[in-house]
Amino acid sequence: MNIDLLRALCETPGVPGREHRVRKLIETEIEGLFDEVRTDSMGSLIAVRKSRTKAKNPLKIMLLCHMDEIGFLVTHVSEKGWIHIDNVGGFDPRTLFARRVKVVTPDGDYPGVMNAGGRPLHISSPEDRKKIPAIKEFFVDIGFGAETREKVRVGDFIVMDEPLIEMGEKIVSKALDNRVACWLGIEAIRALAESGVDHECEIHVAFTTQEEVGLRGARTAAFAVSPDIGLGIDTTLACDTPGVPENEMVTAQGKGVGLTIKDGSFIADFDLVEEIEALAKKQDIPVQRSILASGGQDAAAAQQAAAGARAIGIVVGTRYIHTVAEMIEKSDLKAALDILVAYLKGK
Repeated sequence: MNIDLLRALCETPGVPGREHRVRKLIETEIEGLFDEVRTDSMGSLIAVRKSRTKAKNPLKIMLLCHMDEIGFLVTHVSEKGWIHIDNVGGFDPRTLFARRVKVVTPDGDYPGVMNAGGRPLHISSPEDRKKIPAIKEFFVDIGFGAETREKVRVGDFIVMDEPLIEMGEKIVSKALDNRVACWLGIEAIRALAESGVDHECEIHVAFTTQEEVGLRGARTAAFAVSPDIGLGIDTTLACDTPGVPENEMVTAQGKGVGLTIKDGSFIADFDLVEEIEALAKKQDIPVQRSILASGGQDAAAAQQAAAGARAIGIVVGTRYIHTVAEMIEKSDLKAALDILVAYLKGK
């Protein structure tokens, strides 16, 4: 399992609308795997691997793998150098206190510290400690004081700054949502190419932009491709942790790849769910069904583009999602890779 590639993907900064570095990394990594590669007007990278049987009207299968991670845009830099922010993507403010961050500018990156305005512990009142600040109350300090205005401008972006680490059979990192999918999109096609199987289908892997703010890149990419089948590759919740009722855990880590039946953005094609589930059982690949009460993913964009497509989510259960400590199970990641490769080989 190529953990070094996953590490590079997770540690490369790229928030909605600022996915350039991630795209450049992927372009380098996929060289030779596809017949056509292009970047569309939204910044999504669309890579096409044509039918190896030279079928006249091949089934078009689209893998949608969003490149963006949740983060922030700079809205203001004060005279004293405090950087004020606006979030792009959903954060729980309780996870943002005293975080190390990276401020990304055209002229270079700066390490910084994020915290909320207000009194620190030693001089705060009991009432102060109960308050959960709004995101607009957080600020970033890069240590340059008034000189910050010369280095950081409105529109520069900020990401969490933590390395990927391995903990036993777990992988922990910021941006596993959704660099996991980027990894799967690359590694599935690499495995398919190395297998020598002459697949009949035409495969479009779209590394999409701006998913975290409304599936925006996937909508335009899917409209352009007009796939027959859309596979939304993503993370989903794994709430198999203390304090969450069993019926709300969505997925459990170690039980395999998730098949999304429904979330807040789409309802999967049920025949496709059963087909992939049967294939997983035949190949002895652990699989679990998943329903997410809210939230959405790129499969919805494929399903609703142009004349529509049959769609399903292929997902990896992730603990502590939308935090700097997202966690996946290695065996679940392998199961996701295995089912994608098996499915594409048969098409």
